[in-house]
Amino acid sequence: MNPALDDMAEFDAVVYDLDGTLVRLAVNWNDVASDVVDVFADAGVDAADYDLWGMLDLADEHGLRAEVEAAIADHETTGARESTRLPLADTVADQTVPVGVCSLNCEASCRVALDVHELATHVDSVVGRDSVATRKPDPEPLLATLRGLDVDAADALFIGDSRRDAETAERAGTAFRYVDGGPSNF
Repeated sequence: MNPALDDMAEFDAVVYDLDGTLVRLAVNWNDVASDVVDVFADAGVDAADYDLWGMLDLADEHGLRAEVEAAIADHETTGARESTRLPLADTVADQTVPVGVCSLNCEASCRVALDVHELATHVDSVVGRDSVATRKPDPEPLLATLRGLDVDAADALFIGDSRRDAETAERAGTAFRYVDGGPSNF
């Protein structure tokens, strides 16, 4: 196991990020962005200069959130069915404290991936990008996950793979550990 995670037992709950932490979704994010640009184009909006997360914000401005979320979720859910289990997933069933998943992916894809990799019965709370009104690095998704576990933020550990995850934990007042000792992306 990762030495940075050896102290998990000192916490009252463990919350994991999903993609890049427990599983690797089989998603081509460039294809996702292209499909989302098409959603905007169909509505007469030029979104070609935005990244995927910027397009989510733009969707709110143009009343296209449902359509954009559906396009992204379709890719994520398909990618969850074809995802690869990562080594840290083996620690989920061994936890003696409540376990949650807090992800930037949609909740449905999180649940599909947890089912595919036989982790769902070990996870007590799942919050995805579309479960609450904000997304990481805003602390609300992590705090909502912890409310679902009935655990205070100060008593929990959040494990993720990105600087965005670390920032989320810091903003929520939760301890944080990188899955592989350092960030993969923001």
